[in-house]
Amino acid sequence: MTILTLEGTRIHDIASFYDEVNRVFMADEDWQLGHSLDAFDDLLYGGYGALDGDAPVTLVWTAFERGREALGAGTTRAWLHSKRDSGRYDSARMQRELDALDAGTGPTYFDIVLEIITAHPNIALQPR
Repeated sequence: MTILTLEGTRIHDIASFYDEVNRVFMADEDWQLGHSLDAFDDLLYGGYGALDGDAPVTLVWTAFERGREALGAGTTRAWLHSKRDSGRYDSARMQRELDALDAGTGPTYFDIVLEIITAHPNIALQPR
């Protein structure tokens, strides 16, 4: 079984989350994963990078609570504002997501990342 470790102390925001993902999952590739939740989900299906298809993987995430804070409500709010204001996304939808986040009912970026990881049954997340 493959064991991969995300060093949570390296994660301070969305950009550094992807830097860490690239360090861990893409070390042997000559390209980097973009800052996209869809790309992160695709990566976890395997076939490139450190994952070999649906082979079992243990993903250790150190300083897990620090990651939760770094990718929490403040970071998510800034991300959603950026998407809403860019003109490339449905601004009304982005506003609904902001409203839900502010009401405490919408997911944070961290929550979404965890949902993506848990949707891959071959990946066993071990928070530390």
